[in-house]
Amino acid sequence: MTTQSNLEAVANEAKAWRQHIHQHPELLFDLPQTAALVADKLKEFGCDEVVSGIAKSGVVAVIKGANGPGKTLGLRCDMDALPMSEQTNLPYASKIPNMMHACGHDGHTAMLLATAKCLASQRDFAGTVVLIFQPAEEGGGGARVMIEEGLFERFGIDEVYGMHNEPGLAVGSFATRSGPFMAGGDRFIVTIDGKGGHAASPHLSHDPIVVAAHMITALQSVASRFTDPFDPVVLSTTFIEGGNDRALNVIPASAKIGGTIRTMRPDVREAVERRFREIVTTSAKLFEAEAQIDWRPGYPVVVNDPEKTKVAIAVATDVAGNSAVNTNYAQSMGSEDFAYMLQQRPGAIVLVGNGDSANLHHPAYNFNDDAIIHGVKYWLSLVDRQLGQGVRARDGSARE
Repeated sequence: MTTQSNLEAVANEAKAWRQHIHQHPELLFDLPQTAALVADKLKEFGCDEVVSGIAKSGVVAVIKGANGPGKTLGLRCDMDALPMSEQTNLPYASKIPNMMHACGHDGHTAMLLATAKCLASQRDFAGTVVLIFQPAEEGGGGARVMIEEGLFERFGIDEVYGMHNEPGLAVGSFATRSGPFMAGGDRFIVTIDGKGGHAASPHLSHDPIVVAAHMITALQSVASRFTDPFDPVVLSTTFIEGGNDRALNVIPASAKIGGTIRTMRPDVREAVERRFREIVTTSAKLFEAEAQIDWRPGYPVVVNDPEKTKVAIAVATDVAGNSAVNTNYAQSMGSEDFAYMLQQRPGAIVLVGNGDSANLHHPAYNFNDDAIIHGVKYWLSLVDRQLGQGVRARDGSARE
């Protein structure tokens, strides 16, 4: 039986782990200290199997229930930080220049470690829990790499669940929605090859700056005129390069533009890419230039399985009560590589409240340690609901 006092004690331990990880951020797949801490703790807790080195620095732990065979549940967190400078003035602020945990992955890792400790000590369920500590969520597609290295087949995972903190959502609250939840995100760089020349004789050139200007304007029509206004689409040109400020009388031979595209449905994502390519190619030809497209596919759309979303909502309600669970939370144009896992197995991701904090990816952001116990309760109740009874009840006592 995992009592409320037990949970509070474990959550307090997890707070220390979280703050240690926060002080020592690491990026993408290069997580030697974080992965070592995670693996050491999991072995200390007595997990049946601890496997390191999946996707270079990913760690997977297996905990078997004491109540016989059953299905296998995957619980996933992310571990990597961001390449940015921290501006919090916290006593446990990052010790590494230009690196910080600005998205709360330190908190996600601590919550799942605390969950592992509780599960390994109780094991009052039937089946198996696989805890997935994933690297490289922040742009590296670590989930995809773990899948390619056989994550689901090797550990026999039947369902998979994720959790992310949400600034602005009250601590102790949860939010999710069925179906498309977080956007797919793609990036692009277009190189425009024209013909350079003297600025006083533009008719002898094929000006790539003019091409870029028309192209940027035309691309805005993708969202405004070629997609359903009820289907969220964001196309942002965030980069433009061409010419030289030391030669303002020279029309350059080439220019570049770049940016990102966010979509909420897989079919819309494909349609937007097609239209993007048509506009870029046609705009260049219109001015007798050529365009080379460097298309950089990003994370897919996060699509919560409808049935597993019902499970997640029921669990969150059991933990927090009806009034503290938003079951139709607004879709986010941010991306999450948990999308790859949801393409492979049914599951859902939920948001756990981080309170009145700075936004994600802001230099003043900090994960709220008060959220730890609520995240752990969610994970334990999820195992309880899907694999058996007795792990955790709403008031901390065992279920009958």
